[in-house]
Amino acid sequence: MELGWLLWGTAVLLLLHVLMELSPTVNFALRIGFYCVLCLVASALAAVACLLINGGRTVKNMRIIRAFVRTFKYFFGVKFEVKGLENFKVEGPVIIVSNHQSILDMMGLMEILPDNCVQVAKKELIYMGSVGLIIYLGGVILINRKSTSSAKMVMSEVAKTMVAENVKVWVYPEGTRNCTGDLLPFKKGAFHLAIQAQVPVIPVVYSSFTTFYNPKTKLFTSGKIKVEVLPPIETKGLTSDDVTDLTDRCFSTMRETLFRLSGRPS
Repeated sequence: MELGWLLWGTAVLLLLHVLMELSPTVNFALRIGFYCVLCLVASALAAVACLLINGGRTVKNMRIIRAFVRTFKYFFGVKFEVKGLENFKVEGPVIIVSNHQSILDMMGLMEILPDNCVQVAKKELIYMGSVGLIIYLGGVILINRKSTSSAKMVMSEVAKTMVAENVKVWVYPEGTRNCTGDLLPFKKGAFHLAIQAQVPVIPVVYSSFTTFYNPKTKLFTSGKIKVEVLPPIETKGLTSDDVTDLTDRCFSTMRETLFRLSGRPS
C-alpha cells in the first residue's frame, strides 16, 4: 500500500515537472501557488514566534518576520545585489520610498529592511488570514485608500508617532503594483508626511523584475534583483509649498536609477 502511494506521488511530481517545462502558464501558476502557500505558512509560524517573544503588536516583530521572509529567495532562485545600505544609517526617523512591482516585493523589502522600520499598506490586507495577522503584529500602518480624509488623518498621526518613537516609515509612493519596467506617477502622501515631520526621505530602487517575472506573459523563473539605497534627501525648512518639487525630484532620481539598474536607456 505504501509503495503504491509512493509510486503515485512520484508519478504526479514527474508530471508536474514535465508540465512546468512544457507550459509557461502551468509553471507560473504552480510557482505563484507555492509562493502564496509559503506566505501563509511562514506568516503562521512567524506569528507564533512574535507572540512568544514580544507578546503582541510591535515594530520589533519585523526582525522576526524579516528572518522568515529572507529564506524565500532560496526557494525561487532569486539573488540580490545590494548597494548603498550605509545610507540607512541616519539618526532619527526617516521616510523610505521605493518602487512597487509585484507580490514578490516583500522579498526585496525584507532583504534590506532596517531595524525599527514599519510599512504603510492598504487596510484590506488585514483580512488575508495568517498574512493579515503578521501584518498586524508587525505594526504595519493600515490606511483606507478609498477615503482621502481618513488616510490624511492616519498619516498625520504617523508623523507624530515616528518622531516621538524614532521610527522609520516605508512607503510605496506609486500606490499600486506596477510591473511595466517604469514608474507610475507618485502620490504625494509620503512627501507631505516627510515635510510635516521634517525628516529626510531615502529613496530605494529595485531593478525591473520583467526579465524573470511577468504576469502578462506568465513568466516566473529564477533571476537577479539589483537594489540601490540612495542618499537621504533633507526636508528641514521645507513647507507644504515644496511638496510638489520634492515629489518630482524623488520621481526623477528614482526613475533614472531604475533604468540604470535595469540596463535600459533613460
